[in-house]
Amino acid sequence: MELRQFFNWRTLLIFTALAIVAASLLYTSQLASQLAIEEHKKVTLFAEGIKSIATAQNDEEISFASNIVTQDSTIPRIITDQNGHIQDIKAIDTAGKKNVAAFLQGKINEYRELNPPIVVQYGFGGNVLIYYGESYLLTRLRYFPYAQLAIISLFIIVVIISIRAGNRSIQNQVWVGLSKETAHQLGTPISSIEGWMELIKEELPNSEYIREMQKDVDRLKLVADRFSKVGSEPKLEVENLVPRLSEMVNYMQKRAPGKVFISFDTAKTSIEANICGPIFDWVIENLIRNALDAMEGFGTIELRIHERDADVIIDVTDNGKGIAKHQLKKVFAPGFSTKKRGWGLGLSLSKRIIEKYHHGSIFVKNSEPDRGTTFRIILHKI
Repeated sequence: MELRQFFNWRTLLIFTALAIVAASLLYTSQLASQLAIEEHKKVTLFAEGIKSIATAQNDEEISFASNIVTQDSTIPRIITDQNGHIQDIKAIDTAGKKNVAAFLQGKINEYRELNPPIVVQYGFGGNVLIYYGESYLLTRLRYFPYAQLAIISLFIIVVIISIRAGNRSIQNQVWVGLSKETAHQLGTPISSIEGWMELIKEELPNSEYIREMQKDVDRLKLVADRFSKVGSEPKLEVENLVPRLSEMVNYMQKRAPGKVFISFDTAKTSIEANICGPIFDWVIENLIRNALDAMEGFGTIELRIHERDADVIIDVTDNGKGIAKHQLKKVFAPGFSTKKRGWGLGLSLSKRIIEKYHHGSIFVKNSEPDRGTTFRIILHKI
């Protein structure tokens, strides 16, 4: 199974691209080597031509040697005497150079690194040295595979981005369809339960149990409303987060195991931000429920809210079993869950609600196995 997951279409695409580039590098390297040999032969022939001019006995020999010397104009060359004074240059553009001598000296150093100079005896015991580089064609040939690699890499990136965008679009459609259908399916039983609640209230009008049941029915109606809002652009309103979070903590504490204590910590009575109340509550409730699952029946959960510059910071911390390091990058991925039951959509939807709808961020601030986890939400102030 692991091998099958590893050899997916992305790895196949990458290996194919690498094979193409490797074959191209090998082929162009061979072509470049052959061309370099041919250019060396041309420069050697040029050197022989210079030598022939120096030793020519008649005009015909001079004319023949001159034709050889002037035959090739593609390979850059610098000819110096044995003292290093430049005598002539070929196929080198010095136009616009402020210090031509320094420019040519730099070229001599560059060519010396590429090829050893060719020494030619030029009459009367004097020698000339020919420094030569590579033609423009040879240079382009050497760099062609790297240009090809860049193009193939860009192509792969574009393909992967396009496919991921398509997958996200399909994923979003599935989420929206699932949410709308869930809201629709919840509507009928909720209406029926409300009817039965009214009948029970007539028999037991002052029952504490009925009041608590009514709270749960109202919560079910809120859940259905949340699902109906997924996929549509919610309306954000300025709200005080302190009483909202306090109410959520009180509600969840009554439904938490007896040995789990949920606290709310803030230094202010009013911290405002732009939110859509029903779906924002969903995020907080989901984080608390995940923390309760991590508690395994006992422990503490703490909500903290404070302001920082232009942001509102909300931390949800538990002292449960924590998250393994190798799982931290996957906690918000659809389908990821450490529980035996559940679809693994809670944190993924929470991320969507905070980042897409509220233009904030949500992430794991820190987590240690057997010591607990802190999720952080950052919202922008008004």
